[in-house]
Amino acid sequence: MGEESDVRDGTHDSPRYFENGYPLVTSKNLKSYGLDLSDVSFISSEDFELINNRSKVDIGDVLFGMIGTIGNPVLVDRNDFAIKNVALIKENQSTSNRFLVQLLKSPIFERYITNENAGGTQKFLALSKIRSFEFLCPCKNEQKQISNFFKQLDETITLQERELELLKEQKKGFLQKLFPKDMKSSPDIRFEHFEDVWEQRKLGELYKIYSGMTPYRGDSSNYDNPEVPWIKTTDLKNKTIDTNEEDISNKAANKLKLHPNNTVLVAMYGGFNQIGRTGLLTYPATINQALAALEPNEKIIPYFLIMQLNFRINEWKRVAASSRKDPNITKKDVENFALNYPKFEEQTQIGKFFKQLDETITLQEKKLENMKQIKKAFLQKMFM
Repeated sequence: MGEESDVRDGTHDSPRYFENGYPLVTSKNLKSYGLDLSDVSFISSEDFELINNRSKVDIGDVLFGMIGTIGNPVLVDRNDFAIKNVALIKENQSTSNRFLVQLLKSPIFERYITNENAGGTQKFLALSKIRSFEFLCPCKNEQKQISNFFKQLDETITLQERELELLKEQKKGFLQKLFPKDMKSSPDIRFEHFEDVWEQRKLGELYKIYSGMTPYRGDSSNYDNPEVPWIKTTDLKNKTIDTNEEDISNKAANKLKLHPNNTVLVAMYGGFNQIGRTGLLTYPATINQALAALEPNEKIIPYFLIMQLNFRINEWKRVAASSRKDPNITKKDVENFALNYPKFEEQTQIGKFFKQLDETITLQEKKLENMKQIKKAFLQKMFM
């Protein structure tokens, strides 16, 4: 690499940051889809000029992370920023950067990163290692063909990513409109023919709240011959639970309650970002002690319930953050959570609407993942 291209890196200093100024790009701003400046620090014009004396970025350069998050190569389409702890590769006459950026996304470079990066808790790839990276390079015409092929794939992937993001934004908007805000008696938008005010009850008045446990891991018989699904916080994705990470033995399951299909689960702890996450069982399962289980009843449609809980997830987090040294919610907090709900028929309409929307989102996620796997396969086959 060092023989073929001008390979540099950005500043290693920590300049003073300002509310406005020139963006300072680090590895966190390098994404699979390109440069992302939505979360960036700003520096003065003096520091911008000083850094650019060493490592000025031009349109057509390649950047990738060297420290912390290593990789995520990006072909630059703007030059109004400076870089820190980021590798910079200038294009030369014999190797196109459009070809090079795909090579750097390939499994061959991923293996090189894995073998060569250093550091303990903070991973890094030295500039000398980047310059020492050896690769096979075809003629310019073949480079161009390969680059154009992957450019078309990348454009298809980007389009599908935008479609997925649009669907998720639409869902957020519908959640805002179809559920009452600030505990009002009705939402902003109603389905046709529904006019009655919504009722309000505590979850503990509508459900008996259950929690589970973790079978003793020191006893291998609890996990040998696993046959019974056992749900943990990490299995909750704010939608239906179709698979889970870990099962337990029949012996261990005999000490736990087996919750039926359509039970709604809520995460009470397991990390602040996990608190309030939900899942809807699509098969009978046991749960661990970090989860609260609300088994189905005749008053509340499960999909209606899970959508409202998702809409109000920040209320769980406020309770967790304000009341305890170690953020969590308790079974009592779940019991005291106030639920707004309309008549059964309107719940059914709302639940059906969001279920169809979630199925569309899941389908788009699968299409996107399939395209990414196709690209990964081509990267594996077309680079050596």
